[in-house]
Amino acid sequence: MNLFRRMNPGRRLLLAAGVLTLAAAGLPSAAAGPRAGGSLQQDADALRDAGVTGVSVRLDTPRGTVTARSGVADRATGRPVPEHGYLRLGSITKTYVATVVLQLVDEERLSLDQSVAELLPGVVAGNGNDGRRITLRDLLQHTSGLYDYTAEVFPDPSARTYFDRRWDAYRPEQLVALAMRHEPEFAPGTDWAYSNTNYVVAGMVIEKVTGLSWERQVHDRILRPLGLRRTDTPGIGPFLPRPHALNYQQFAPQGPLIDTTIPYRPFDTGADGSMTGTARELNRFLGSLVRGRLLEPATLKAMRTTVPVPAGGDHPAGTGDGLGLFTTPLSCGGEYLGHGGSGFGYVIRGATTADGRSTITVTAHSRPGDPGTAARQEDRMRELIDRALCRAETSYADIAPEA
Repeated sequence: MNLFRRMNPGRRLLLAAGVLTLAAAGLPSAAAGPRAGGSLQQDADALRDAGVTGVSVRLDTPRGTVTARSGVADRATGRPVPEHGYLRLGSITKTYVATVVLQLVDEERLSLDQSVAELLPGVVAGNGNDGRRITLRDLLQHTSGLYDYTAEVFPDPSARTYFDRRWDAYRPEQLVALAMRHEPEFAPGTDWAYSNTNYVVAGMVIEKVTGLSWERQVHDRILRPLGLRRTDTPGIGPFLPRPHALNYQQFAPQGPLIDTTIPYRPFDTGADGSMTGTARELNRFLGSLVRGRLLEPATLKAMRTTVPVPAGGDHPAGTGDGLGLFTTPLSCGGEYLGHGGSGFGYVIRGATTADGRSTITVTAHSRPGDPGTAARQEDRMRELIDRALCRAETSYADIAPEA
């Protein structure tokens, strides 16, 4: 369901394969704010009508900014989704981590062809796992074959498991050790499968090479230079700054909606998916990255060089995976680059045109327990992003400069 989600679609949970929907038809549309474009608002309302409790969208273009909000931030009070609310970035964290790794490549402190075993001896081993055969490129591009640890820390997709285990915390070494209990999915470099374990290992590599945590490196190398003061790496801190919408999870079809705004710490605290931020700052990061502000031309080219992602399920035909960035064809020609994330109760997508001029963030603040509804929401989100980026530079009558 989620093109860029944290879980491997063939075998992973986050709600029994990660479906997102809500039996919340008929929720009212919140006021869209002074820069809401009609077409964008209609698409946000369509996502709400597909069952999402709250929707927030921000599109930044060379001509200015347009936003849309729909549904509610809180089902109990009916308050509207905040226009500049804080968001969980989920697996979009991986794009920041990949950028740091590639900056270290620029500095000749790392090579994409280095093996994991050279950098972290003995960490990836056992049950057919061989760190000598896995390169940094394999980690960043999900071609390592490493088992996704997430099933180990969320073995039973239920609300009870969420409440019983959401405060558990694991060190990166422990998560990798859980993955090493399993044989690899395939030989390194021979296939593609999304695995959060890859980026847990990448975060460990950053710390080994620099002597500082991946969080510190993200702050020093990306957030501070770009002035992203509302983006953070909260670690095990469970609370989003205000304002924010609540996130709601339906753990089974026809089941109740559960407030899951507090994250599930076993897989929400690491280099694979723990960051928080705002749509404005995520758009700024993605646009700056693609326009070459953070990487040298050669490493940016490597980041944008993709391998095919299997079509079907979560992935539309033509999807490719680079190094922390996915590419997706646009219906109007060309492609967009981006990443997305999900956790209990939310799905977020960040995407930018190939030239980095127009960038969009879309967040759905609920997830369902019914695969059919999840697929419909997925379609609405894809359509929203595609139409917004295709229209970005020409068709919005009420785009306005950022205040």
